[in-house]
Amino acid sequence: MLIPKLAEIYVEKIVRLHGIPSSIVSDRDPRFTTRFWESLQEAFGTKLRMSSAYHPQMDGQSERTIQSLEDLLRSCILEQGVSWEAFLPLIEFTYNKSFHSSIGIAPFEALYGRKCRTPLCWFESGESVVLGPEIVQQTTEKIKMIQEKMRASQSRQKSYADKKR
Repeated sequence: MLIPKLAEIYVEKIVRLHGIPSSIVSDRDPRFTTRFWESLQEAFGTKLRMSSAYHPQMDGQSERTIQSLEDLLRSCILEQGVSWEAFLPLIEFTYNKSFHSSIGIAPFEALYGRKCRTPLCWFESGESVVLGPEIVQQTTEKIKMIQEKMRASQSRQKSYADKKR
């Protein structure tokens, strides 16, 4: 993907929704170490921080998040037999609304200052009639399945981390 296209996506998906970050940690991907990218971040006033070469664990929080999401995708694909694109939005939603001990709340709540409404809330408020009972039921079932997979993945990762201590 061309660098200007990445910059366009960055503005469209990140800056538009969340504002300009004060800093970004990068894994030294060549696309994000170019003079163009550095100039763009300089213009935004964003500090670029690079992880050490061959030491991606420096950015451990991101690495753990990526590993969790990969585990969830893998288990959903194996169980449901569908493409990963079909599950990614609900996996992201479930991950963001789940409690994270590192921050003491769910990422969604940290970002928006309120708890996330879920399809379960749709049933409680009667919105399922407006949205269509089938999609509410399907979404609820998928989210419950993803939550179960997420708990299993977290348990596996905890046991891996405990072995390394």
